[in-house]
Amino acid sequence: MKTVKTTEAVGLILCHDMTQIIKDEFKGPRFKKGHIVREEDIPVLQSMGKETLYVWEDDPHLIHENEGVEVLYHYCSGKNSVPSEIKEGKVECLAACDGLLKIDTKRLNAINALDDIIIATRHGNTVVKKGDKLAGIRVVPLAIQRERLEAAKALLENGPIIEIIPLHKKKIAIINTGNEIYHGIIKDTFGPVVIQKFNDYGCEIIKQVILPDDTAIIAAKIGELLEKGSEIVVCTGGMSVDPDDTTPAAIRAASDEVIAYGAPVLPGAMFMLAYQNSQAIMGLPGCVMYAGRTIFDLVLPRVLAGEKLSKGDLVMLGEGGFCLNCEVCSFPNCGFGSH
Repeated sequence: MKTVKTTEAVGLILCHDMTQIIKDEFKGPRFKKGHIVREEDIPVLQSMGKETLYVWEDDPHLIHENEGVEVLYHYCSGKNSVPSEIKEGKVECLAACDGLLKIDTKRLNAINALDDIIIATRHGNTVVKKGDKLAGIRVVPLAIQRERLEAAKALLENGPIIEIIPLHKKKIAIINTGNEIYHGIIKDTFGPVVIQKFNDYGCEIIKQVILPDDTAIIAAKIGELLEKGSEIVVCTGGMSVDPDDTTPAAIRAASDEVIAYGAPVLPGAMFMLAYQNSQAIMGLPGCVMYAGRTIFDLVLPRVLAGEKLSKGDLVMLGEGGFCLNCEVCSFPNCGFGSH
């Protein structure tokens, strides 16, 4: 830190806040710590009685906080985000489109383990809307060591750690199973719930059918719907372990890869996920029909984002996979599905 004449301070960095008081109008920091003095600031500073200023000395080993955070944002954030205004060594990352937020947790933790750099994000695998805040990036000191910033850049050289994956409006087929529905004994109340879930994401329902509890019939219909262009086939009903619950066996028969039958999420334990090539087949447990939020709400956005989920992805849902069934649901701004 050094003292310079105010008239010679253009381009230099203030070391502390400069308070301005205008009677009955304003009292507060007119120029904040870290501000780079501009030509037009000189008469304002002089009107505040500032003939000399405390500024940072030039040091090739130091980078101003605002410049440092601009560099971090550039490397941290993907193409579907935009920055807020940079102020006092801080910038917020905002969503430039609707989509699924992805966070590279391992590299995020590695960067936050460095001194003088802070990156705080929302939980990953969260659906966000254009304009939503995704993260805050902060350089702690007024000037950061160039070496430390280079270490952060090295951790980010393989791509951004904050990304938004746009969701695809896929073609959907729904199979409602159950002898009682097929024979008209009771009305289908499951289908409308599932249709609304897909409508919320702008997907196209190209077919909905009601079938009896027959493994061969269900499996054949799944195959037919996939051949006719369905990108996701959802089966409802018959997903528990009772002897007359035939849907899981039908999904196995119609797929070439079963990811899981059962997942550590409540509600949603009896969920099933399989694939035929890149087309997803999901068996939905009964809770999807009556519970506000279930495993379906956690998995569907990721499938629509083009992810092919693994057994490990479903296992990871165990932490945060217990819905508290709050009286007023705030999902996704809650702990359900967050880890």
